[in-house]
Amino acid sequence: MLIRIPSELRWSDVTPRHVYANRRRFLASLAGAAVTPALLNAYAKQKLAPLKASSFSTSEPKTPYEAATTYNNFYEFGTDKSDPSRNAHTLKTSPWTISIEGAVSKPQKIDMDAIMKLAPLEERIYRLRCVEAWSMVIPWIGFPLSELIKRVEPTSNAKYIAFESLYDARQMPHAQGIPWPYREGLRMDEAMHPLTLLTVGMYGETLPNQNGAPIRIVVPWKYGFKSIKSINKIRFVDKEPQCSWKMLNAREYGFYSNVNPEVDHPRWTQSKERRIGELFRRPTTMFNGYGEHVASLYTGLDLKKNY
Repeated sequence: MLIRIPSELRWSDVTPRHVYANRRRFLASLAGAAVTPALLNAYAKQKLAPLKASSFSTSEPKTPYEAATTYNNFYEFGTDKSDPSRNAHTLKTSPWTISIEGAVSKPQKIDMDAIMKLAPLEERIYRLRCVEAWSMVIPWIGFPLSELIKRVEPTSNAKYIAFESLYDARQMPHAQGIPWPYREGLRMDEAMHPLTLLTVGMYGETLPNQNGAPIRIVVPWKYGFKSIKSINKIRFVDKEPQCSWKMLNAREYGFYSNVNPEVDHPRWTQSKERRIGELFRRPTTMFNGYGEHVASLYTGLDLKKNY
């Protein structure tokens, strides 16, 4: 039996958790191979290599893994919070390539093996605040998005970054609710900020499909829909890019979407939130508690008008 150490593994060698957790589907995929408990255990223990801790991490208690992976927004797999965990097994995450286009000196297509070599992985325990007024605390795994941006050398015309998620009707038969593919965007300084995480895992393991496998971003001072999942295209542009929820309803979803207890959603208050696993609601904090790091990005900007 070939035993490989983590440094020899490619991204495509790592078995996603959803595969080995569903034993029947996993066994069927091996189609006649000799399967033993030892082999199953070997697959089940493939996790990401030891990680560097981050000074950006919160010390708040983590949301239980089960809650974080079964209560999700991912409309490509259904609109109910429990739909993604039931339906996202149809997403094929390997091979996976991201196309990088637009105002860069080095446009390219980059696969997950190359992405994983760009920078050391870190574990960052970030708060995630969703626009529906619920929140979680999740140990994400990744590295600053800026590490990828620097390597493609944006030109002076790159003022914003536009992101697109994969959309494939065959893999996503439950997709509904918005025009596809899902689109999001950031201002260049937001994308370059060290808090903006290019994310490949959570809880010490690769991302589950329902949480945005194989690669997403996490922007912790913004509402959760800004942290786009399953990215397969990044384009550097000179004008504010289109974003799916703003395209659908600009009155309710602005481009910036910074967590702001003073700007209510038209249908509910943003001054309070319910942490998943807790009974009572708590006050929402400006920029989701990351104001000391990011408030300077918005000096002079009216955050009520530019919601």
